[in-house]
Amino acid sequence: MALDEVARTNQERWDALVDANVGFSQPMLDLDRTSARELIDPYDLAGDMEGKDVLCLGSGGGQQSVACALLGANATVFDLSPAQLERDRQAAAHYQLPIRIVQGDMRDLSAFDDQGFDLVWHAFSINFVPESRPVLDEVKRVLRPGGLYRIQFHNPFTAGMDEADWNGEGYPLRQPYVDGAELRFSDPHWEIGDEEGNVQRVIGPREFRHTLGPLINHLIGNGFLLLGLWEDLTGDPDAEPGTWEHFKYLAPPYLTLWFKYAPGLLQ
Repeated sequence: MALDEVARTNQERWDALVDANVGFSQPMLDLDRTSARELIDPYDLAGDMEGKDVLCLGSGGGQQSVACALLGANATVFDLSPAQLERDRQAAAHYQLPIRIVQGDMRDLSAFDDQGFDLVWHAFSINFVPESRPVLDEVKRVLRPGGLYRIQFHNPFTAGMDEADWNGEGYPLRQPYVDGAELRFSDPHWEIGDEEGNVQRVIGPREFRHTLGPLINHLIGNGFLLLGLWEDLTGDPDAEPGTWEHFKYLAPPYLTLWFKYAPGLLQ
């Protein structure tokens, strides 16, 4: 599958974010089995991962892939950005762990066989494609019956907003609640700081809103059983208005869902 204009743009922008050392691209080099479990499975849904085949989808950066491998899984990481995947190579070498690394667009998982995985651990990345269905259909194809699918994505009710939208009273909704609509931010740059306090401004990837009904109903209609939904409740009620921590307190930005692929169960 050739990369379309959205994928080409986002590949370039993610490579630039990696060059700026954004947090999502910093390999985790001090993990042990306890911290790896907390990262991958904080809700204790995955069970024993020893010998399981796990696909870390849209998950480059040298974080989740090595965590899964530390838990005994046969880990594969798939990502659009070659620069992100280089961080997985670095992390795998650090731990001396065998990790399969594959580059491509999450809408096309033809590099993988049908029913090849016990768990698809989908990082925050589906918002970087305009349509969720092609991705979800590919997840269904590569997941074994009884397998698990973990996905995190932008809370569609707050997508397109950030701390820069503070108007003195709140964070107003301005963009239509439309599935697949491209998000427009007041400032398209991500600010990336280093330990010395220097800040780089890098244009972020293109993002799209995925509303709850189409995404969840498509999965349920294709044999997925919803196991749970969790919101990001990490905001600080005492934070200064107009800051990211204050915004998160009023408008939780991320949702995490776990599903079990149970074809035939709901029919």
